[in-house]
Amino acid sequence: MEALITKRINQVLKGDQNAFGEIVELYKDKVFQLCFRMLGNRHEAEDLAQEAFVRAFVNIHSFKINMKFSTWLYRIATNLCIDRLRKKKPDYHLDAEVAGTEGLNMYSQIASDTLKPEEEVASLELQESIQAEITKLPEKYRSVIVLKYIEELSLKEISDILDLPVGTVKTRIHRGREALRKQLRHF
Repeated sequence: MEALITKRINQVLKGDQNAFGEIVELYKDKVFQLCFRMLGNRHEAEDLAQEAFVRAFVNIHSFKINMKFSTWLYRIATNLCIDRLRKKKPDYHLDAEVAGTEGLNMYSQIASDTLKPEEEVASLELQESIQAEITKLPEKYRSVIVLKYIEELSLKEISDILDLPVGTVKTRIHRGREALRKQLRHF
């Protein structure tokens, strides 16, 4: 896939703007999920995911071909989310409601064949609670927790995305887990 991305980037650099559309199609869901997990708000996540792609397109000339494109793109998205979190007052709310529904959020859309309805509700409530607790973490811990445990990225990838030494990433993951553990004690 990296070979395809490299080919498309070279096409964009030569002036073919349509080639970037294919890159967007490949990464749009992952970038949105990253933003959503960081922000906890669907509308803001959509805005920042779009902004990440705009910035990537505008700055494509600064991308180093020997780097992994997804790392570069996730770094842009993560930095945008961190900037947004710093600029707005913290508001600790549950996930945004799905448009056209009454009281349902994105967790209620997860299909499961094996759980009974009451188990599914309990699981969804737990997921909501955990997500709500993750959004209460300071952004420096929230970003590493989301990238490590939700996006399942390696320490090296997280280090590249956040432009931090691997040791700092490990420390923040440890401290973020401890903070989350304290917050989740009552569960």
